[in-house]
Amino acid sequence: MPERSSGRRPAALVIGGGMTGMLAAAVLSNHADVTVVESDVLPRLPAPRRGLPQARHAHLLWSGGVRALEALLPGITDRLVARGARRVPIMSGMVSKAPSGQWFRRFENARHLNLVCSRDLLDSTIRAEVLRLPRVALRERTELVALEGTADRVSGVRVHGTEGEEVLPAGLVIDATGRASRAPVWLTDLGLPPVEERVVDAGVGYASRIYRAPASTGEDFPIVNVQADPRRPPGRGGIILPIEEGRWLVTLSGTRGGQPGRDNDEFVDFARKLAHPVIGELLTGAEPLSDVVTTRSTANKRRYYEKSPSWPAGFAVLGDAVAGYNPVYGHGLTAAAQSVLALKGVLARHPLDSPETARHIQRRAARPVGQAWDLAVGQDVLYPGATDVAPSRLERAAARFIDRAVDAGARNPDALRVLLDVMSMERPPVRLLAPDMLFRVFLGRKEPLLDGPPLTEDERSAAGL
Repeated sequence: MPERSSGRRPAALVIGGGMTGMLAAAVLSNHADVTVVESDVLPRLPAPRRGLPQARHAHLLWSGGVRALEALLPGITDRLVARGARRVPIMSGMVSKAPSGQWFRRFENARHLNLVCSRDLLDSTIRAEVLRLPRVALRERTELVALEGTADRVSGVRVHGTEGEEVLPAGLVIDATGRASRAPVWLTDLGLPPVEERVVDAGVGYASRIYRAPASTGEDFPIVNVQADPRRPPGRGGIILPIEEGRWLVTLSGTRGGQPGRDNDEFVDFARKLAHPVIGELLTGAEPLSDVVTTRSTANKRRYYEKSPSWPAGFAVLGDAVAGYNPVYGHGLTAAAQSVLALKGVLARHPLDSPETARHIQRRAARPVGQAWDLAVGQDVLYPGATDVAPSRLERAAARFIDRAVDAGARNPDALRVLLDVMSMERPPVRLLAPDMLFRVFLGRKEPLLDGPPLTEDERSAAGL
């Protein structure tokens, strides 16, 4: 049964005004008066943010993330679609070449989907929705200096803003500051032991450019994805993501020794040299609308807060501040939304300022984090130099099994639906070990692969090919 509340409405603080922070603020507003503390000035319209350079690259919200988003802000996906986002059915709306080389089958009646738009539009729509809530306030140009309290309980934060330094008290503080989170330092300053961390860095570099889509492609042109093969480094891949306003957001990637550069003239040539030239072919007739932008901050980094032997009441960490992933797998947004859904579940059963609430939040949020981590690291750990510790036998065996599961998915639509249950983060990875999937993984390898062009003749014609 839920714990009884004292009836007092506490104050809550969210550090960071990105997607995770805004979603957390929406949840907390049902239990507290919430202040979002943000170091930047947040744009009021869809626009890039100084503190979010990864927003310029392709993002996907898998169906597990879409469901979480709807549970947190009912009706939000309809409002995103009204502003230009697309619900893309998987696999009919995606052309995807697997790491092992085959094309995934495209089939109708798909039960999985991706929500596709620019990160600027996603963040702007969520931000506007949350800041309309009566119990949510925003403090911009305000930096967190330190946590206030002790190793047993965090009682607020010390911040530095436009009026100088001050202390903001709170019954619960949520760190949603993303990859740059300084929570490990804040916690050790309170006297807590260092947090266990792991980094798996495949050395992936990203280069992205926006194009005007050929007018004849229309609104239903598929996502086009050529995935990298970790068994043949350097791993190079790319994706065309049709986004709002008739544009294509194109992101190319490569691991150490094969990273794309920022030279505009080399962008299409790099795309042509992927495992299949389809992305380069499509870009040949498309008009570029931006220069190439690059990033190298793509390491998988996880902080195991849920394993800490002691944890202060009144403080929890969510989203990329817990774990950041190689963006090529597209699970960061979904894991973040599901971690906030975990926050909602905990607060439905425990008062916000209860001594054990923060620990419950951290442990529940670790579940989607762990799933996204396993999906990303299971491939990246195989790249040379990705980690100081050689991949374990278990990690290598898991990677081989995933390769076989992907191969089974390319040969059999039923196996692909099971694989998509896991990739969409609707079901845990253990679903791949069910008898029906094991049969297809180990005994279905004689089924024919899909051959032929990845695009239909109508799609090729619409793209001018």
